[in-house]
Amino acid sequence: MLRRGSAGWLLLTGLGVAYVVSGDFSGWNIGLSKGGFGGLAVAMLLMGVMYACLVFALAELSAILPTAGGGYGFARRALGTWGGFLTGTAILIEYVLAPAAISIFIGDYVESLGLFGLETGWPVYLACFAVFIGIHLWGVGEALRFSLVVTAIAVAALLIFAIGAFTDFDASGLNDIPVDGDAFGSNSWLPFGLLGIWAAFPFGMWFFLGVEGVPLAAEEAKDPVRSLPKALAIAMAVLVLLALVTFFAATGARGSAAIQEAGNPLVVALEGDGEPTTLSRIVNYAGLAGLVASFFSLIYAGSRQLFALSRAGYLPRFLSLTSRRRSPYLGLVIPGAIGFALAASTGDGGRMLNIAVFGATISYALMALSHIVLRRREPGLHRPYRTPGGAITSSVAFVLALSALVATFLVDVVAALIALLVYGVALGYFACWSRHRLVASAPEEEFAALAAAEAELDRN
Repeated sequence: MLRRGSAGWLLLTGLGVAYVVSGDFSGWNIGLSKGGFGGLAVAMLLMGVMYACLVFALAELSAILPTAGGGYGFARRALGTWGGFLTGTAILIEYVLAPAAISIFIGDYVESLGLFGLETGWPVYLACFAVFIGIHLWGVGEALRFSLVVTAIAVAALLIFAIGAFTDFDASGLNDIPVDGDAFGSNSWLPFGLLGIWAAFPFGMWFFLGVEGVPLAAEEAKDPVRSLPKALAIAMAVLVLLALVTFFAATGARGSAAIQEAGNPLVVALEGDGEPTTLSRIVNYAGLAGLVASFFSLIYAGSRQLFALSRAGYLPRFLSLTSRRRSPYLGLVIPGAIGFALAASTGDGGRMLNIAVFGATISYALMALSHIVLRRREPGLHRPYRTPGGAITSSVAFVLALSALVATFLVDVVAALIALLVYGVALGYFACWSRHRLVASAPEEEFAALAAAEAELDRN
């Protein structure tokens, strides 16, 4: 059993922002090389709409079924055991691969900053996993408070960066990427044509990727029916603000062409002549804090997803064992070991993130579909929170998620195929083994029964 009542709405909001904040410091800018300023701007807008619609749907679903399974629990209720496994596996791919990638980026930052004379490599990756998994094992309340502090530092640095960058804002730099005259619909704002917008989808996602993980803390939240929808809405609002400020400030300060391939675009944007400044150093250190915040919170999300899948019998039951401090220790250690092994053996953070994005888009489509199905099949279900727009809202998220899934093949075919292979192996395991060993009285089903009983009482 997890430690209940450990997180209020503020810690949950901080968790939602922490999942994502590293994406503001790096990664999104590569979308400029795929779609140019206009293409990435449209992609960011459409992906922002997708996440907003998804968050509204998840707010309703998490109020109905406040369990540690998050999206997996919702899909199991709406789409059956196969739908639950498909969704849970996709989420698990995202939350195992993303920390592995971020540990590599942390190593790069440590080396570039000259911290302790260290160079990027397996000792740094091992230290990341060992230290931050150790904090999680200490306890969820302590872990989320640590995450909130580090996230606050990263957000403050983003706002300070924006103030400094906007003083050098020059609109002419926004569309300074050379135009590909052979691309359909190309112009100075869309240098790679209309297809460039689609290719930029995965990078527009980086401003929001991970916020959907907030419901995974449902069983450790205080008053989850109220706190989860509130935390999701506030976190999304903060992320939209940070995305707009970061995107316009960075491209306007130095120009799109200068930062499109940079590993640390915010620092490059501040160093007009290539020389470090006081502000660029501050942002550089804050970038490390942002990476730590996302790494730390994604480890949390992955452990809770693994815990929920194991508890319900989708994965071996021993993986849901918890310590005296109510932490799922095997759910923390085993994904951490896998992530470290991947980071140390490949050193390719970009490809691992692309695989994580592939898994994420599948889960988004299935979670949105779960909302649509429950709205139509069980209209009388007790809903303490109702999604504005109802099934129309989740339908928008569903269509955009499928579009983003296809876009991953435009960015990195190899990563998409690797993700498909992993997904296929997992489905084979479920078909041949674990679907015959599911726990009929899993907590997700108990919550569903409670919700149905409450609805019946309300009708009477």
